[in-house]
Order: sequence, then C-alpha cells, then structure tokens
Amino acid sequence: MAIDIDTILKAMVERRASDLHLKVYNPPVFRIDGKITPQSDFAMVTPPDMEAVFEQITKPEQKTAFARDLELDFAYGVPGLARFRVNVMQQRGSKGLCFRLVLFKIPTIDELHLPQICKELIMRPRGLILVTGPTGSGKSTTLAAMVDYLNDNKEKSVLTIEDPIEFLHKDKKCIISQRDLGDDTRSFAMALGHALRHNPDVIVVGEMRDLETIGIAIKAAETGHLVLSTLHTTDASQTVDRIIDSYPPDQQHQIRLQLSQVLEAILSQALCRRATEKGRAAAIEIMIANAAVRNLIRDEKTFELASIMQLGSKEGMQTLNQALSDLVKKGQVTLEEALSKSSNPKQLKTMLQPVGAGQY
Repeated sequence: MAIDIDTILKAMVERRASDLHLKVYNPPVFRIDGKITPQSDFAMVTPPDMEAVFEQITKPEQKTAFARDLELDFAYGVPGLARFRVNVMQQRGSKGLCFRLVLFKIPTIDELHLPQICKELIMRPRGLILVTGPTGSGKSTTLAAMVDYLNDNKEKSVLTIEDPIEFLHKDKKCIISQRDLGDDTRSFAMALGHALRHNPDVIVVGEMRDLETIGIAIKAAETGHLVLSTLHTTDASQTVDRIIDSYPPDQQHQIRLQLSQVLEAILSQALCRRATEKGRAAAIEIMIANAAVRNLIRDEKTFELASIMQLGSKEGMQTLNQALSDLVKKGQVTLEEALSKSSNPKQLKTMLQPVGAGQY
C-alpha cells in the first residue's frame, strides 16, 4: 500500500485537523479550523490505495453493509492516538472516505468554554434537551462534555444510542451503557423503544432523524427521563418548527402541547475561526423553556422566541447574534467570520454599531 492510513491520521491529530478527506487522484485533505487544506507532503491516493485502506479499517460485516447500501458509517480507533468517526460513500465509481477526529479524552465543559448553564441543565431530573447546529459544529462534543460532567457529579444510569459511538465514557459516579447503531441495535427508534426497560435515568440519542425517533424521545421525556439529542437546525425557533412539522397536520396541535411541557432547553451552536490564534470558538444560542417560551410554543408563535431569548439573560438565555456579538467585541473572532455564521447578518451589524462597528 503506497499510503499508510495510521500515519496520515497521526499527522491529522498533530496538525489539529477536525477531518480527513480521501478521494482518488487527490492527496489527503485536512479540514483545519474549518478550512479545507490539501496535504501535498503525502502521495496522491490511487484506487488501489483506497481499496487497501477500506480493507484495513473495516470488518467483514461492514464490507457487506457497504456492498449492499453503498454507504457506511462506523468508528475506527488508533491505539494511543484517537478515535475517528468514518463515513464511506461511493462517488463516480470509486470510494470516498471521510474521518472525523474524536479524542480519547472527553473535553470538559470549561475546556470547551461552553456556557455554565450546561452544568445546570445536565443535572435536571427529567425533560428534553436539544443541541442543534450544522454538520461539524461540535454537537456530539457538547453532549459528551455534559454527560461527563454528570458522570463526575451524580449517581445516574445513562444509556446512549449513537451512530457510531464517538466518545467512550468510563463509569465514574454513573453507570453508562453505550449502544452502536448497526453493531448493537438496528435503529434509533427500536433502541429507544426498548431503552426504558433498561432502567435509565438519562438517555442520549445521537440524532432525532425521523418521526418515530422524535415521538419516542418525547414520550421518554414525558415519563420522567432526561433525554438529550441533536438536530441539524440553526436556531431554537427553527428547531421547534422542525419537530412540529415532522407530524401530520392533524397531530401538530397535540405535539405542540407535549413539546411545550417536556422541553427544557435548546442549545444552537456554530463554530467560528478565531481571529488571532489557531482553533475555533463556539457561539451558542441558549433557549431555556420558561413559562413564556412554553406559551409561545403552544400558541404557534415560535417567531417570538428570539425576543424572549434577547430579554432572558438573567435566566442564562441569549440569541446566536448576541453570542456572536460578544465574541467580536472580545476580539476572539472577526466581524466577517461572525457575519458568515449569523442567520440575520443585518441585525448583527446593528448590534455592533454602538461599540464602533466601523473599526472592524
């Protein structure tokens, strides 16, 4: 084999890349601080290289699954280095591989500079907490850090259902069972449906992908469990609407009522390239489900949720634009980078104007 995948993955970790892309007739490509960066010091990947890497990192049943579906997600670990979430796809007659870095050590809430409200939320006895954002925004890392904080501070039974398992949790104060989609269970919905018999206090669902999974997650939260999950949405109001719109029109009133009762918080995050150093900073919108938020969800007024968040700083709330504005004011990210992450750039510019937006 002309390329050694473990050597490339070692370089990926050393260069602080979040992702590795392998495509035939191209050199390996790293994503560093969100930017695609070809690695010309490695040889171009040939079709035989790609097949050899695929053979090396997959089990027989994974090879069979890929031959059937032409899609595959799984985890791959290099002892002493890190674990990686791997996606394989077929493109133009050849395989394409993408590796997402997952460190062995779970970063803490403080190390990630996450809002301190995360510590309070994970200690809640029941309800639904959602972490949302685009692909690559760190949702799984945030969930893992919150579960690790719980593991350090309270005796609970935790069950995670993931595709694939990313961070490996060791039992500390909690007992944590982790199920891998494919190896340990056939679907999120099936695993979640049987989860309650395993007597968990906390259930972590890697992603609420379909109506069945959403429905069972809400039911689990209704029956006294704390449920954490993710969605690929960009803000709190869009998250609520996405859940409601997943249901047929004749069921939407009922699900609005249920969601308003079980929802505890929505954290919507975006990662921004830092202005003066390597790495990225997280901008996080925080919506806590207080009485006003629950009323707006019930009354189909999700468009007013942003106003509640803007005025809810004493409860730990903030909009994404408020979070971005704070990062710009502190000099941690540039205005240009913040605007690229904002869903309302015009409003963000206005928010920064009083502090001298002209200097950015």
